[in-house]
Amino acid sequence: MTHVRTYNLPIPKPLLLIGVLMGSLFFLRVFTLLLDPNSLYADETQYWVWSRTLDWGYFSKPPMIAWIIATTTALFGNADWAVRISAPLLHTGTAIWLGLAGARLFNRGVGAWSALTYFTIPAVWLSSSIISTDAVLLFFWSGALYALARLRQNGRWVSAFGLGLALGCAFLSKYAAIYLLIGMALAIAVDAPSRKALISIKGAVAALIFGFVLFPNILWNAAHEFATVSHTAANANWGSDKYNFDELAQFVTDQLGVFGPALFITLIAGTIFTFKEGLSFTGAHPRRLLIGFFLPALLVVTTQAFISRAHANWAASAYAAGSIFVVVFLLRGQPWRRWILIGSITLHSLIGLFGIAMALNPALAESAGLGNAFKRVRMWPETASALTEYINQGQYSALAFDNRNDFHQMQRYGTDIDTPLTMWLRYSHAQNHAEAGWPLSEDITGPVLIVSERPEEVPVIARDFDQFEPVGEIRLPIGAGRERHYQLFRAEGYHRIERTREYEAEIQAERDALEALKAQNQP
Repeated sequence: MTHVRTYNLPIPKPLLLIGVLMGSLFFLRVFTLLLDPNSLYADETQYWVWSRTLDWGYFSKPPMIAWIIATTTALFGNADWAVRISAPLLHTGTAIWLGLAGARLFNRGVGAWSALTYFTIPAVWLSSSIISTDAVLLFFWSGALYALARLRQNGRWVSAFGLGLALGCAFLSKYAAIYLLIGMALAIAVDAPSRKALISIKGAVAALIFGFVLFPNILWNAAHEFATVSHTAANANWGSDKYNFDELAQFVTDQLGVFGPALFITLIAGTIFTFKEGLSFTGAHPRRLLIGFFLPALLVVTTQAFISRAHANWAASAYAAGSIFVVVFLLRGQPWRRWILIGSITLHSLIGLFGIAMALNPALAESAGLGNAFKRVRMWPETASALTEYINQGQYSALAFDNRNDFHQMQRYGTDIDTPLTMWLRYSHAQNHAEAGWPLSEDITGPVLIVSERPEEVPVIARDFDQFEPVGEIRLPIGAGRERHYQLFRAEGYHRIERTREYEAEIQAERDALEALKAQNQP
């Protein structure tokens, strides 16, 4: 058996208390979903749409999230909470995997505190209330980390099988799982037990299982012109202005909110101190192993933010291994470090409980000035009802949207709308799943009801029709003094103009002229 160095850490031992706290938070999160008055987010609705037709891949994501939603809705029905119910389950599972991994790499105390730390970070409080690809990825990511910790310790076949399976499922969840492979490559370099475990027959078997699980998704991408991979690359947006210090500062600031300010600072400080200890390629180095599983994601996404832009959750995978790492760092040395850990867990839990209160009570959120945070999940059934009234006033062959979010929400909440829902395509090729699956066709005869949320696109939409006239608008309050506003148009004779360079230049010239006119008219 491979020798694993452990640390004699001066830690408290309320392991039972930690288990009770996590169990209580789990049931609270499930209870919150059952009572949540808000609708699904548009991305959640899109995943639900995918779950109605199972496949090995989709336009913008691998298939695992659709498979999971299909399972939960088959078991519990089609309510919004049933779409989301796997989120708290997955995060609970992730915390357990991390606890087991921490116990294998260090000791049971580290494992228990790692589980609780992850379970209470701000991002997990939020992510436990919505179904997202991050929740799915982190579950399998942490399972892979635990399987590696077992494999490097005892080298059993079940660990190799589990590692390969978890790796494959992680890639079927989100392609950010590529950082797992980078982490394993770094583990081979800096941690002798990992090197021995992975460069072996068992490591090769794990790789084969990984390839076997992922292979159907590769075939799906090949059959669909690698749509998911292309979309992932397009998200990088490297064609925009480069070297954005504002985006860089915003991303780093966001990470203080994702992981917690004290924990994020500890993560960076602990990494620096570990590097100062020197680099050795012999012996067991579990802390350096963990660095390989969070530092690449942070460095890559931070660079991406500087080059172009990056959403706050793009580095979410870093905080699985990162949770174990900060616990090890804070449970060593002076007692004040433990207070940072306990204080962070307490603060994050209070913030999470406050967020639950705001979500469950829209009036309270409004009075607290936080209504804007929930504007995207409010009034969707009412929006569908308002659209239905307009449809019933005329004979329309189709509804056409210029925003995929509105389109997917009507797929979910517009159950009384019998008229076909379609997407007007702004560009030469589909930019999302809605445009790829339900494009407005020139074969449609009869009038089309255009539902536009983007005033700047109205003149462009009008170009594609022989007849185009306004028939009304919809305005619905969604909180914080904001409203959902649609312009409605009756259009006939759809003949989509080819999106050539000349066409785009003409559109841009018209917009520039309009902006110049507005500037002249300003006092």
